[in-house]
Amino acid sequence: MKYSDIDHRKTAFIFELDNVLYPEKDYLFQVYYLFAGLLEYTELIDAKQTTDLLVNTYTKEGKDIVFDRLKERLGIDEKHRKNLSDLLITAKLPLKLLLHKNMLSLLQDIVVDRKKIFIVTNGTPLQQLNKIKQTEWHGLEQYLTVYFAEETMAKPEPDVIDELIKKHNLQRREIVMIENSETDRLCAEACGIDYISVNEFL
Repeated sequence: MKYSDIDHRKTAFIFELDNVLYPEKDYLFQVYYLFAGLLEYTELIDAKQTTDLLVNTYTKEGKDIVFDRLKERLGIDEKHRKNLSDLLITAKLPLKLLLHKNMLSLLQDIVVDRKKIFIVTNGTPLQQLNKIKQTEWHGLEQYLTVYFAEETMAKPEPDVIDELIKKHNLQRREIVMIENSETDRLCAEACGIDYISVNEFL
């Protein structure tokens, strides 16, 4: 699917950040690399071993269990859980985050057509802002309006979309959400707006 395939009457596009505009693992794996370096420095635990374990756990079991596996397999002290949590919010990444190629093209086409782009993202606002600041936007950042859903009510609750609609004087029929999760689909349905899976573009 391309921009030209979308109903031309749509004037506003809503995107989630993680796993829509860029792969979330690109952020997480860099944080894991930094955390492994910190552990090697403070605890003399091999950084590559730590990084591999974090990445493999994420891939097989998800991000919520990574520290538990580290503690279990490598005997990491519980005090380091907070260090990882803090780093996940504030990390200065070695490399910029890159948008999916097709999503970059989509955003550029929307801008050329002078339509509105909104990022409405769940998650800790400070962490999401940190990701946004370290993304390579190719000059598109000036065209983005960002809403942190948790500052009102996390999606799938419709509050943040309702606020956006009111503030920017939009009609629901003008809006489309590019989504990647049941959470976003439920949110779009609750708001009465159309949605398209990001997989259509990727």
